[in-house]
Amino acid sequence: MTFATLRERWPSFAGGFVVLFLGMAMVSMSVLALASAGARVPDRLAGTPVFVSVPMIERGEGSFAPDRPWSPEAVASLTERLGEIPGVAHVVPDRTFYAQPVIGGRPVVSDRGYAWSVAMLAPYTLTAGVAPRAGEAVLDRSLGLVPGERVSVLTVHGPVTYTVSGTVDGPGVYLSDAEAARLSGGVRAIGLVTEPGADIAAVAVAARAVAGGAHTGDGRSVLETREHERTRWIGLQVLTGMALLSAFVSTLVVGTTFAVGVAQRRREFGLLRAVGATPRQVRRMVYGEALIVGVIATAAGAAAGALLGPVLGDVLIAAGFEPPGFAVRISPLPLAGSFATGVLVTLVGVWSASRRAARVRPLEALREAEVDDRPMPRVRWIAGAACCALGLAAAADAAASDGSDPFVMSGLLAAMGVIAGLALLSPAVVPPVARLVSWPLARGRGATGMLVRENALTAVRRTAATATPVLITVGCAVLITGMVQTTAAGFAAVRATTIRADTVIVPDGTPGLTDAAASAAGAESSLFSAVYQPDGDPLSAIGATSELLERAGDAQVVSGSLEALRSDDQVLVAEWLAEDRGLRPGSALPVSFEDGTSASLTVGGVVREADADVLLSRELLRRHDAAALATEAYVAGVPAPPGPGARVVDVPTYSAEADAEEDRLVWIATVLLVAVSTAYAGVALVNTMVMSAAGRVRDLAVLRLSGATGRQVLGTVAAESVLVVLLGTGLGLVVALPALLGMRGAFATAMAADVPLVVPWPLILGVIGACLVLAACAAVLAARPAVRRG
Repeated sequence: MTFATLRERWPSFAGGFVVLFLGMAMVSMSVLALASAGARVPDRLAGTPVFVSVPMIERGEGSFAPDRPWSPEAVASLTERLGEIPGVAHVVPDRTFYAQPVIGGRPVVSDRGYAWSVAMLAPYTLTAGVAPRAGEAVLDRSLGLVPGERVSVLTVHGPVTYTVSGTVDGPGVYLSDAEAARLSGGVRAIGLVTEPGADIAAVAVAARAVAGGAHTGDGRSVLETREHERTRWIGLQVLTGMALLSAFVSTLVVGTTFAVGVAQRRREFGLLRAVGATPRQVRRMVYGEALIVGVIATAAGAAAGALLGPVLGDVLIAAGFEPPGFAVRISPLPLAGSFATGVLVTLVGVWSASRRAARVRPLEALREAEVDDRPMPRVRWIAGAACCALGLAAAADAAASDGSDPFVMSGLLAAMGVIAGLALLSPAVVPPVARLVSWPLARGRGATGMLVRENALTAVRRTAATATPVLITVGCAVLITGMVQTTAAGFAAVRATTIRADTVIVPDGTPGLTDAAASAAGAESSLFSAVYQPDGDPLSAIGATSELLERAGDAQVVSGSLEALRSDDQVLVAEWLAEDRGLRPGSALPVSFEDGTSASLTVGGVVREADADVLLSRELLRRHDAAALATEAYVAGVPAPPGPGARVVDVPTYSAEADAEEDRLVWIATVLLVAVSTAYAGVALVNTMVMSAAGRVRDLAVLRLSGATGRQVLGTVAAESVLVVLLGTGLGLVVALPALLGMRGAFATAMAADVPLVVPWPLILGVIGACLVLAACAAVLAARPAVRRG
């Protein structure tokens, strides 16, 4: 095929080009971001060439459990032995803690504190003043404070006033080593500051012999915080979903584009067969056309993705899907992979269309009418029926759920199966549904209504090709957004009914509550931390009182009593842990704490639904974890003002806001996927309208010759597109809403509470409105040239 031929047939290929361009731009951006999203050396540790760290456990997918810290005795011994290594100038245990300056009555964004000796590990320098002593602090110069000023700093115990002794050109609050040791938890890494000219490799080998593990160069990235690791993992899920969705939808739309093109060119293929072209030659011609379009579109999309990659990186950081400092790097391998993906998507998408073109018989050259009277392929019937059967079976399973099995997955499979089945069977499903929906038009007196109805019923493939992307988009949007919002509302409803308190104190611009804020006016709070088994495996731990657990409704006692938390040497263990370790009341549980010390605790009871593996007294946990913050505090009565970094809310407000950050990330990811799918649906709609217009020139000319004005003809075309979009919308709602109701019922059973059905109708109406506007405008604009010629 020559480029001149491609130019002549450009309207038939424009849709596929645009979809591949957008899809491969999205794929290349996502792949570049994924390739750039690996762990990185923390900025505050980048100035030190060698680090030793505690043994790191093997964590499963999505697990961000901390590693067991060294004991204080081990830190002292390692510091002494590492300091004897030739070439080592300083040995610095990495001590961090919570410290958040309050300026202008509000906590600032930075909330990390460090021992002053840790400043040697970073490429930061003292820009003014001197090192801190007792009662003094060195702060980031960007805060605008100068040496000699007084500043209030929130610590785990509450606000403390320090004198600014100096400033540095980096983030954080630096206190004296003695004060930092009192506020920090256990030590998990030790930095080795080397002398000028020291052999780094030799120092690392010697350190490895002493501590068992040493990290240099990019290997220091293992020191990344668990918070940043979790953020990167969330971003990985979002980027992978975007890339897979883009590739999948691109394949479907490219296949639809060439399928419609083949249907419009059956007479041309029949002529080729009549003059001696073989089926293989016809198939090769279709593949050649697709490859020319695919290669150009993919190359352009990959280039656009490379240009827009840094913009995507900034968006991911702002949304909370990547940690600060993340940047998308341009590298050839991801771009080459994106290009290969685009070519593969093109070949897969055009496979069915090429086979259909090769089956055109020479007698098709005699066809004049373009009536869609060809039956669906047998494979499509089988695949569509199988998807519907799978979906109905999953729906039955979800409906019969008592809330103990994975009903959400069953509901998703039910809806997705039926949506996919209806999409495959659309040429057979659309006519009867269209006949039912357009029945009021047939009862009207005007000719426009009759024409709209008959055109929708006669042009089955065009109607199905237009309704299918709307069906998929609206169905998936209602299902996914409704599931996310209903789940969030369900958890909030359950939380509101189980909490027995008048008000709740929650963080305000801080990562948690200090002890002073949490105890305001007699409020009770718990602390979340971790303890470690003898083999190093972590167990989540909550420090609380029996009264607080009863008030929060957080734990169900299986054996023993919550009163065990009144003793510092007793713990309550989760039911799974008791079964796995053979524990019962009176058993011994040896553990290590966050400060590295060890103890043998007595099991005082077994609980379920406690939100942690181990429950112990709040005083015991605070004694061994000086850095833990409370997430909320329950108040009976009216509390006193809690001070900076905290605010008082009622129970319904707290219930709705408790998982606000998690809900925000999930909702952003959900809206992003809906936006991407809506964009592809819009391209598919425009593509179908433009390609269909080329085959309707004679029909529109006949309408003009019959006396219809240009405005009437264009109004008829727009009405047809609106009818078909409403048809796809109705099918999407019919599929999604019952599945969503089934999931809501099973969720309500599982939570033993009244869970409201929440569907974000403004967003759904926006999706439908976008489809309506795009379809109507594309249909009118594509038909205008033919109407003018008529």
